Amino acid sequence: MMEEREAEKERDKVVVLDFGGQYSHLIVRRCRELGVYAELLPYDVPLEELKRGIERAQGGGKIRGIILSGSPFSVHEPDSPHCNAEIVALNVPLLGICYGAQLVAHLLGGVVRTGEKGEYWRAELFFKDSELFKGLGERANGSTQVWMSHGDLIEGLEGAEILAHTAGSPIAAFRVRDMIYGVQFHPEVHHTEQGEKIFRNFLYAICGCERNWTPESFVREQVEEIRSAVGSNGRVICGLSGGIDSSTTALLVNKAIGDRLTCIFVDNGLLRKGEQEEVLDTFEDQFHLKVVFVDAKERFLTGLRGVTDAEAKRKVIGELFIEIFEEEAKKLGDVEFLAQGTIYPDRIESARASSRKSSRIKSHHNVGALPEKLGLKLIEPIKELYKDEVRAVARELGMPSQILNRHPYPGPGLAARIIGAVTEDKLRICREASQIVEDELRKSGWYDNVWQAFAMVGDDVATGVLGDARTEGRIVTIRVVESKEAMTADFVKLPYAVLESMSKRITNEVKGVTWVTYAISSKPPSTIEPC
Repeated sequence: MMEEREAEKERDKVVVLDFGGQYSHLIVRRCRELGVYAELLPYDVPLEELKRGIERAQGGGKIRGIILSGSPFSVHEPDSPHCNAEIVALNVPLLGICYGAQLVAHLLGGVVRTGEKGEYWRAELFFKDSELFKGLGERANGSTQVWMSHGDLIEGLEGAEILAHTAGSPIAAFRVRDMIYGVQFHPEVHHTEQGEKIFRNFLYAICGCERNWTPESFVREQVEEIRSAVGSNGRVICGLSGGIDSSTTALLVNKAIGDRLTCIFVDNGLLRKGEQEEVLDTFEDQFHLKVVFVDAKERFLTGLRGVTDAEAKRKVIGELFIEIFEEEAKKLGDVEFLAQGTIYPDRIESARASSRKSSRIKSHHNVGALPEKLGLKLIEPIKELYKDEVRAVARELGMPSQILNRHPYPGPGLAARIIGAVTEDKLRICREASQIVEDELRKSGWYDNVWQAFAMVGDDVATGVLGDARTEGRIVTIRVVESKEAMTADFVKLPYAVLESMSKRITNEVKGVTWVTYAISSKPPSTIEPC
């Protein structure tokens, strides 16, 4: 039994080298969705580290394959990210995607040049039968739709077998020495019709991977790791917000160490309607966790007074959270560890993902504002998970449906949905309007079919008419999006009848609102939350 647990702890994997591409995280997700553990590493990871992983023979942790991601750069640019050139000589299957394929071709002495025109849309891929494209078509030479996003192209690669082409790419896929593959398109995005099959072929037929990534195995692994890190006497505090991330973290830590965990639930005045009562009922009464309740509404609102910049608001909230955790930990006595519900998109958007070429989108209260001298050791058991993976783990832990199925909620709470300074009046409007949005989605059967839905409010006012009299009130904007992992999102095309019901209720029931609008921007270029 111990050997099985150790093998799970150091499971075999595929590593994805991140060259700063917008889809790097999707490659990891596709592998995990197929049951193979994948890990994102920086493009300049030392070659010796990769060699050790490839050569590992016992105890698990062996690298079965390497995937090179896309990138916004050209391989010929002076500052473009390049990995160690000897990567093409490693004894492990290698798959280059888009820029990754161009880089592999470049390292092998091929010709990569700027095309006369780029391919930035769907393209028809004509492929020949091979291990990579096995099962994609009944004919030996078939075709399929793929997603292209590149300006450079591979023009020549001596010694390579050309596996596919498009109208704009003479070498859209290639193979060298039976272990090195490159594809000019992006199989990781859903626009590529048979991308999942291509990944399945690479992972199972070419790399020889085994299925080793499930919510059940993840829970067992993390429980072991938490117990090992905390020891037999260590005590942990966990910042519990009631959202899926912190709630899953609390249940994982509780499963590992029991009542040596104390959850700290802070009412910062930025919570959803009824959230305080629901959190205390769920975790104190249902799960019997130790929960310390801290009423800090006034403290947070004072700290946020007059702060209008979105990033500055996040910093204020993050610093106050940490201060409170430290204070409460001192009251509890000998506490060494702080557990946080940091997830992978948090780290990506805070530019703590693997590549130094990645751009910071925004800081998160449990990432960007964390001071170096916290005084507590950090436990982040779900830091490598995407949101849908967190939900799968939460389901495995027995999370009640009212939390499991609840829409994601930002760490800064309603402050992330208030444009400009946070005031009690804007909080009231945002809280009440958001509740109406959720109510109407539930009534119409849409709630479980969307990723996230809420109302936001800023400082803009518009003229309205109430009781035959002219009045002025705030503009409330409704935001409803669909997504799988929160890294990309599309606005939901709700029926007009549902939007009309939301608008009528908000303008009638929420004092001080005259206009209601609907946000129709997708991510990218926008983010899901406005701040």
